[in-house]
Amino acid sequence: MTMQVLQEAHNLRNKKINKIEKMKSEQDPMEFIKTFEDFCKGSYEETVNDSHTKHFLKCLGLYDKGTSETFVIRIRIPGGQLSVEQALKLAQCSKKYGNDYIDITTRGQVEFRYLKFNELPLLLKDLSTVGISAIQCAGDNFRGVVTSPFDSYSKTSPIETMPLLKEIQSVFLEQEAWMGTLPRKFNIAILGDSINTCNIFGNDCAFALASKNGEIGFNLYLGGKVGVQARDLNLFVKDHQVKEVFAAVISLYKEYGFRDNRNKNRLTFLLDAVSLEEFAKAIKEHSKLELPQAGELLVKDEFTLDDSSTIELKDGKSAIHFGIPSGIFCGSDLEQAALLAQKHDGVVRLTYEQSFYIITNTSSIEDIKQSSLYKKYDSYHNIYFNNQIACAGNKECSFGVIPGKPDAINMAEYLNKNVPIEDGKVRMYWSACPKGCGIHGVADIGFEGAKAKDEEGNSCYGVKIFLGGKAASSILEARQLTKAVSIPKAQELTAKLLNIYKEEKNENETFESFDTRVLSSLAIEEIQTRIGL
Repeated sequence: MTMQVLQEAHNLRNKKINKIEKMKSEQDPMEFIKTFEDFCKGSYEETVNDSHTKHFLKCLGLYDKGTSETFVIRIRIPGGQLSVEQALKLAQCSKKYGNDYIDITTRGQVEFRYLKFNELPLLLKDLSTVGISAIQCAGDNFRGVVTSPFDSYSKTSPIETMPLLKEIQSVFLEQEAWMGTLPRKFNIAILGDSINTCNIFGNDCAFALASKNGEIGFNLYLGGKVGVQARDLNLFVKDHQVKEVFAAVISLYKEYGFRDNRNKNRLTFLLDAVSLEEFAKAIKEHSKLELPQAGELLVKDEFTLDDSSTIELKDGKSAIHFGIPSGIFCGSDLEQAALLAQKHDGVVRLTYEQSFYIITNTSSIEDIKQSSLYKKYDSYHNIYFNNQIACAGNKECSFGVIPGKPDAINMAEYLNKNVPIEDGKVRMYWSACPKGCGIHGVADIGFEGAKAKDEEGNSCYGVKIFLGGKAASSILEARQLTKAVSIPKAQELTAKLLNIYKEEKNENETFESFDTRVLSSLAIEEIQTRIGL
């Protein structure tokens, strides 16, 4: 009976499938991938000339930007974890193929830009020599699986998740049955830490640390996407059940997910149609597992980085933070980071806030702080850059309304100059359009790109400002503070917000976040009044 409910919902929404689904039925992506090297020997104009080709390129993690020298590749970095060898290879490939440019993404992955069409197979081969792949990183596929950057090192993590992450990947990675066959993209996270260091609830499928009857495991959350937090399925999953439960979730989504309106085909829409209870029953039926009700959720706190830029971990280890403004990085600096990690017996870990850590022995931290690389980024160790995110923006994305990354950097520099605050935390995330790839909806202060009017009434770049998003909660609480305002006006209003924070902070407290001091204690109407809206 449970599967009948899913089937009825599927039938109701799939009377007419979209054109992408028709393409999928006409050609096997694996056949395209097998002939990719020969394909790239032809001319760009003659080969990359239809939407079929663009779809299949995405199965290799490649985006066609419209010319033979502007391809983008999204590279899979499981859990954001890089060995020294892999980091060095990425650095080398960035310099060799991508103009020494790297974007760190909001999933702790990396993107190269400015790639030449005929060099794409060479790049993929180079990456494969150190076990790095871009396959299935774009299109209707599984994006990079995320976890805590401190996995296996954190004092607040009773379980290591990387082995489980690899089990999850083994279900779909490079498997023909899962190559480009989902109704839409699918994001996955698993977190074995009580501190939310990976935006756990912003994923289609999330395993969040929990406890039941004294046993550590995970509560299952499903249906997250930009602007929508994942919802509690009321199921407790033991660590040895994670792979089977995940396989059940994606099998149900693949079979019963909607394939008509691509704007409404993510997993969350199937959950809306059949109810969380029915989908939970379907998971148990498909997996044949007796899954109990959810346990106590242990993921309760958001991550905090102070001005010291270091995090003390267990077993004599520490992590040193390198704040990368808006995730704009380069191969030359990644090479330096890899060599620093190698020198100090460390590892590189990428973060969802578009930065990275070197994790090493605590005794090595001061040596790393003397390096030229650390000094280059040291000026970004302040509350305006520590927790900053910005999506690609209109230069790289056709949906973008504003540049985005430059706006985020300019805002942070403006605030640091005009409202300096030494001790605190504010998460400022930027999306260049309403699609929200900069996850502004879960920020303390979120910015959504929009067209606005300047003081003379002329059209200009602008943003809508949002307040009060929660990354550590499965409930999205962002509230719109303003209509579209120009970028200079947004800077002025945000400075007023931060002045409220500065004025309200308790001098007797060693640390208070913007969320704790302003958003949790003042009504939005009072905030609007105090900043002159």
